[in-house]
Amino acid sequence: MDCRIRKWELVDAGDLAVALSNKKVQDNLRDGLPYPYTEQDAKNFISEMLSADENETFAFAIAVDNIAIGSIGVFRQNNIHRQTAELGYYIAESYWGKGIVTEAVRQICEYVFSQSDIIRIYAEPFAYNIASCRALEKAGFQYEGTLRSNAVKNGKVIDMKMYSLLKEEVEE
Repeated sequence: MDCRIRKWELVDAGDLAVALSNKKVQDNLRDGLPYPYTEQDAKNFISEMLSADENETFAFAIAVDNIAIGSIGVFRQNNIHRQTAELGYYIAESYWGKGIVTEAVRQICEYVFSQSDIIRIYAEPFAYNIASCRALEKAGFQYEGTLRSNAVKNGKVIDMKMYSLLKEEVEE
């Protein structure tokens, strides 16, 4: 399966809407996304990502055979954390467990580290999302610890895990 990250295109809206109109996918994401997720929601998101400052927001479609099956982004933080960025991603459920997220994470980290002054990329998956944690580990991220009772999702207080990858670790 040929997985690559690429710039968003407005024609990806239908595929994005399908991926995000899945409760299992949304259960692993932060709140704030509409459900069901419409094609118009997707068009709005894609337009926002295409017009974002490319040195602050590194946002891409995850594509398999050039079909958008998910989203991946690295978002620069500010103030003393201005050279640190947060990673977020998801893919359609039918593509889970195939190594696609690991490959997309590798690609975006390589891109961000080579195209910016970012020195640290971190991710905070929900502790119960074992597959996401494993994908980060396989992509070279280091587990830094558990953020206890760090979020409320679907009415439950949950832990999150902290992972990071440093630019110097990729360059070695």
